[in-house]
Amino acid sequence: MNTQDIDFDYFLENMEELYKQYGHRFVAVKNQSILGVYDTLREALDNTLKTEAIGTFLIQECFDDRKKMVHHFHSNVAPLPIQVAT
Repeated sequence: MNTQDIDFDYFLENMEELYKQYGHRFVAVKNQSILGVYDTLREALDNTLKTEAIGTFLIQECFDDRKKMVHHFHSNVAPLPIQVAT
């Protein structure tokens, strides 16, 4: 199991508590820890990339019910240029 799978499992196991604590927001997760909590996906990505390398963390949207989660699957996708706000 790779690090991102472990972090995703951590998120799923703690999703209910994260939702209670942060509401419907986006959390950046790395090494089974919350790096930050943000209002938008863009904000989460821009801020997390200031301190973390792309591909070393994940960003998840908090929901009150797993059935509301949206799943995205990627395979062999080349990264797009990302403009980081300074």
